[in-house]
Amino acid sequence: MKQLTLALNWNASSGLDRFVAGSNGLALSYLRQAVAAPELPQTPTYLWGDAGSGKTHLLQAVRASLQQRGLQVGWLDASVPCHPGAAPEFDAHWQAIVLDDVDRFDAAQQHTAFNWFVHASTPANGQPCWVLAAGRLPTTDLPLREDLRTRLGWGQVFALQLLSDAEVKQALQEAAHHRGLALSEEVVAYMQRRFARDTGSLMALLQMLDEYALQNSRAITIPLIRQMLEEETY
Repeated sequence: MKQLTLALNWNASSGLDRFVAGSNGLALSYLRQAVAAPELPQTPTYLWGDAGSGKTHLLQAVRASLQQRGLQVGWLDASVPCHPGAAPEFDAHWQAIVLDDVDRFDAAQQHTAFNWFVHASTPANGQPCWVLAAGRLPTTDLPLREDLRTRLGWGQVFALQLLSDAEVKQALQEAAHHRGLALSEEVVAYMQRRFARDTGSLMALLQMLDEYALQNSRAITIPLIRQMLEEETY
């Protein structure tokens, strides 16, 4: 398995419509209904599953869908600094807050998330704010302060499953089609055989290949993939 040293910044802005659900149809259906409803859910929603199961994709897609409706959304993940004096404050104009990678939150991030949660649940004005969160562990196992951990489990909880090889293949081919790329069966099989097999990593690889193929005015082939990796090595 090749571990790429280049940053894999897969953009999940493709949205909910192009998310290959696999065994996660119930979660996808719920999120689609939630973002389309006149009023957002008033109870939290928590997604959990292994890396590559699509958690961040879904959270980013929900945020984009809500923003397209003109709604304001707060976002907090494990990369956002929350030390004293720098913690992002809750915005009363938000209609939803999204918390990603909650299992990786440090103490300061947990404090910020709990503060957001309290304001979202009991706003000074208007309706409660929808809380959508995700992590790798079920709520009962999250290494978080108890008041935050229990609140995350108050509402809808969905366990996301990794896609099968056939479903990952489908997702790759659909993403390639959306980009206007021709991705042969041989190339897909090579990508699945030689690289990390989770969907996020393979989609990021596809993005890199698209950019590299465009720069070199060539189609995506196995020799092109090898050339890209050789250049990366040096």
